[in-house]
Amino acid sequence: MQEMVNQPIDDVSEMPMNQPTPSILKVSEPLIKLDNQHPRIFTQPIYYQQQIANSLQSIYVRQNVLERLQRALVTLPDKYSFIVYDGFRPLLVQQYLFTHFAQQIKNQQPGWTDEVIFNVTLKYVAFPRAGQEHLLPHLTGGAIDVTLGDDKGHALDLGSAFDEPSEKSATRYFEQHPEDNREALVHRRLLYHCLTTVGFTNYAEEWWHYDFHNSAWARRMNANEAKYGAIEAKLENHLIKEYRYL
Repeated sequence: MQEMVNQPIDDVSEMPMNQPTPSILKVSEPLIKLDNQHPRIFTQPIYYQQQIANSLQSIYVRQNVLERLQRALVTLPDKYSFIVYDGFRPLLVQQYLFTHFAQQIKNQQPGWTDEVIFNVTLKYVAFPRAGQEHLLPHLTGGAIDVTLGDDKGHALDLGSAFDEPSEKSATRYFEQHPEDNREALVHRRLLYHCLTTVGFTNYAEEWWHYDFHNSAWARRMNANEAKYGAIEAKLENHLIKEYRYL
């Protein structure tokens, strides 16, 4: 563990948007409900807790995402756990979040133009453009929003709140400002290294967001193919009743 603590987080910029889109293989790997899958994986379906319409009261991820999370835990002492806030995300929730974040930013910066607000919002929420669902990481079941917890499932200090639209949410913020919060620096390094070691990639603007085998992962890995395409789910009582691969 000490090696992970001492190793700075990689300085990796996001790939340019004009990079060629990876081919989507649309692998039919199942979604797995994370509830009670591992004693050190806790779930807090945050958008359901916020009572957002069409949100899920359980968190679902692709089977291999779960397996990689389990492998990552092996690299951490038993006093640490993962707390997962989101996995597969219905399209209607994605649409709500984009609108919500855009309004939140507009309220904070009333002098900004709509174009500037749109581009800043893109830092935190992928735009749900019709016909391009495969490019939305959470719609594939291959993206997770996760933090580090203690052995009781209590969140540790990572330096900013989940979904906080601020510069402190950038994964490497405390690498550049270590005196601001050394504890958060250590926790971010642990989270980053244990997950990237088993194959996840991180979105540089959000310390909590990690991808596996979706188009965002393929771009960062400079891969020509992504295994996971988008999934469309039918919900009942805020749980997935059935789903299909798009």
